[in-house]
Formats: sequence, structure tokens, C-alpha cells
Amino acid sequence: MAFSLEQLEAYLAERAKASPEESYTAKLLAKGPAHAAKKLGEEAVEAVIAAVEGDVQALKMESADVLYHLLVVLRARGLSLQDVLDELARRTAQTGLQEKASRPKG
Repeated sequence: MAFSLEQLEAYLAERAKASPEESYTAKLLAKGPAHAAKKLGEEAVEAVIAAVEGDVQALKMESADVLYHLLVVLRARGLSLQDVLDELARRTAQTGLQEKASRPKG
């Protein structure tokens, strides 16, 4: 059976209930959304570097970190994976160019 993002989100929800001394997830959440977002940014940069350098193993590992930290940031801001999936469903109901053109300018 394949591991899913839904399973990761459920795991994070469980780990978020632990004390920050016992759980990295709880520790990130306790430090607030800005700290969690900073960690997400760091992991994203590391994934980009791995992709540019063609280091497939590092890209796989950093991508896992990006997904984990993204779910932590979403949780910190009261959003769920389903909220993001719903947005993707909305966007894929039209072409990418149509969707981009419909975004507010600013």
C-alpha cells in the first residue's frame, strides 16, 4: 500500500498533540507559523538546489521535507490538505492560462 499525503497529515495531527519536547511537529507548531514557514522555505531552497544539481537522491529527500513542512505550515494557519486539493480541483476545471488570467492583479 502506498503512503499518502492524507496519511502524513493524520500523522502530523497526532504528533501535534504531543509536547514540544517529544515531537518535532509540536515544536514547530509551538514556535508559530512564521517559524514553520521559514523552515518550509529552507527545505524548498534545498530541493531546488538538488534539482538544479541533478542529485536525484537529495531531491527525493528534500521533497519529502518540503511536503512535511508544507503540511505543518498549513496546520499552523488552520488550513488542511483538503483545502489545497479543493483549490487544485477548482483550478484544473479550466486551462492553466485561463486560471492565471482570472487571478486578481496586484
